[in-house]
Amino acid sequence: MAKIRIHQLAKELGISNTELIELLRELGEEVKSHSSTIDEATAEAVRELVQERTGKVTGPQVVVLPRRALPPLELAERLKVDLGTIMSQLMKWGTIVAPTQPLDLEVIVKLVKELGYEFQFERDGGKQEEAKTAVETETAGVGVAVAGEESDAVETEEETAVAAVEEEVEEKPPEVKPERLRPRPPVITVMGHVDHGKTTLLDYIRKTNIAEREYGQITQHIGAYEVEWKGRTIVFIDTPGHEAFTALRARGAMVTDIVVLVVAADDGVMPQTVEAINHARAAGVPIIVAINKIDRPDANPDRVKVQLSELGLVPEEWGGETICVPISALKGQGIDELLEMILLVADLMELKADPEAPAWGYILEAKMDPKRGPVATVIVKQGTLRKGDWVVAGTTYGRIRLMTDWKGNEVKEAPPSKPVAILGLEELPDAGDKLEVVEDGRVAKEIAEQRAELKRLQQLQPTRRITLEDFYAQMQAGKVKELNLIVKADVQGSVDAITYALSRLEHPEVKINIIHKGVGDVSENDVMLAAASNAVILGFNVRVDPSGRRALQHEQVDVRLYRIIYELIDDVKKAIVGLLEPIRKEEVLGVAEVRATFKTRFGIVAGCYVRSGRLVLNAPCRVIRNGQVVATTRIISLRHYTEDRTEIPEGMECGVGLEDFSAFEIGDLLEAFQVVEVQRSVEEIREKAPELVAAQQ
Repeated sequence: MAKIRIHQLAKELGISNTELIELLRELGEEVKSHSSTIDEATAEAVRELVQERTGKVTGPQVVVLPRRALPPLELAERLKVDLGTIMSQLMKWGTIVAPTQPLDLEVIVKLVKELGYEFQFERDGGKQEEAKTAVETETAGVGVAVAGEESDAVETEEETAVAAVEEEVEEKPPEVKPERLRPRPPVITVMGHVDHGKTTLLDYIRKTNIAEREYGQITQHIGAYEVEWKGRTIVFIDTPGHEAFTALRARGAMVTDIVVLVVAADDGVMPQTVEAINHARAAGVPIIVAINKIDRPDANPDRVKVQLSELGLVPEEWGGETICVPISALKGQGIDELLEMILLVADLMELKADPEAPAWGYILEAKMDPKRGPVATVIVKQGTLRKGDWVVAGTTYGRIRLMTDWKGNEVKEAPPSKPVAILGLEELPDAGDKLEVVEDGRVAKEIAEQRAELKRLQQLQPTRRITLEDFYAQMQAGKVKELNLIVKADVQGSVDAITYALSRLEHPEVKINIIHKGVGDVSENDVMLAAASNAVILGFNVRVDPSGRRALQHEQVDVRLYRIIYELIDDVKKAIVGLLEPIRKEEVLGVAEVRATFKTRFGIVAGCYVRSGRLVLNAPCRVIRNGQVVATTRIISLRHYTEDRTEIPEGMECGVGLEDFSAFEIGDLLEAFQVVEVQRSVEEIREKAPELVAAQQ
């Protein structure tokens, strides 16, 4: 039986999600959130109840929007809602703007939909374009498809493409037809802590040996693989497991149907395990736990289950809903049961797609091949991607000249859920960009150019600007230092991951400033930019090209190349510490009490008794009288009876002469001290919470 989500039905009825949830509870239906689903019979009962109470068939309220940016104040007036409602919603999304600061059309459309309205765009001459009804995609949080009744005035293909770009609302292929839906393979993401056995698990399943080709036995960037098991196909996305690649794991969950969380039975739940759970929950995908390394003598699966239960993943055998499968990825124990559970969960999810719809999917990875040009890894979500199709991905476009599967074999077409590498794009797309098939090259170029221009304008108008007061305060303080960095890596995913990891590092006295990042070898342009900006170049899995080496011969630029990302992050922390001024700390050497004064040919000296510590010749010294410091000077003479000394220990009497001070009084205290410099430590460098980084971005 067909199901409908709460927020879809609320939009149809023109009521809020909260009101609809209350109505369902009156009918005895327990739902958790606006993303929950109900069957068609229940939905029909709700429709009848709403119609009975209102006396008419309700529908969503329609608001007319201009094709331009709007400030929150004007938008609130058009929607007839309180300004605080809009500002509150923006803050939930991590966007902080002034009431009079214009919002992009993309944000406006998202706000209107979130508040339960339909919208129409104003057209030239006062005519309005019919409201378009959003069709939910099966992947949450990405571009939405727009479909609906055609307007009386039909726009040309070019006008439609340009309008879509100006609105920054991703145009989706027409609504998929239920009669054409076919089952598709599930897309699986394997997550977990570093060295818990993710790559070994995939290695056993694929019968390949990926781990031995990775530096440090740590997977460095995303790969997508197809596995045939019992006549069915399963697609695996291999995301890196260590902490610095959190950004890649989050992107991997965008296209994921099921997450397999690998936890070592001998190690238990670790910080990256918790992060992986949070990413999977945010994406709204089910989690299957693979408790690995059960062949180890110190394996304790029950302890792992207890730790998972504390995080809300209660195993099925304990009355929960989380499937836990004990496995040994090294020996292959339990792998068949794990694959069986994956297919079982996939069957319950009823994963389907329309292979005849216009194709669209997501860019998983992109890299520059020196011989073939830009190469992008794509996973198809709907439709069938074919060789020769014109496609748009983010701000780039092109015609597919070649498609290969994960084994490198050429393929002519890619059905839903199939990962392929494509050649033919003009430039490198960003990982995570949506790839769509368009009619021809003219439309593709038009859309890409409009998006590129819009992106440029957005970069020229940042949300937050520094004030003169902020700038002046920083200049007056003179304590904030900058560490300028240039990041180059072999693939875009590595660039994103390193940038994310560096953005989490913070210290109140040093600001990390990434002035440039890109894919490819370190070039002459990178060296010249570093020289002009006093920056350090960080290269990950790249080398310095010939032009860059020539430039380094006459430019004193620090270029550091890495194969393991941990080493890169550690070196940046050390560089931050190197920019910090040492902490100067006073240490009291000793305290002496003045018990007598004597006149000598060199002046007045104090007869003292060392009460604690020691007095040292030439050490700084304070004269303290009645608890107040009356002088700070230096010890210029120390004598024990007739013998000159460089140091007088505790419990001895001595004569003390001070530089430029002779007004001693009986009972004064002489406090000798020294100033020591304490070197700064990487422990001072804090890491921001991932949520804070995302909000700032």
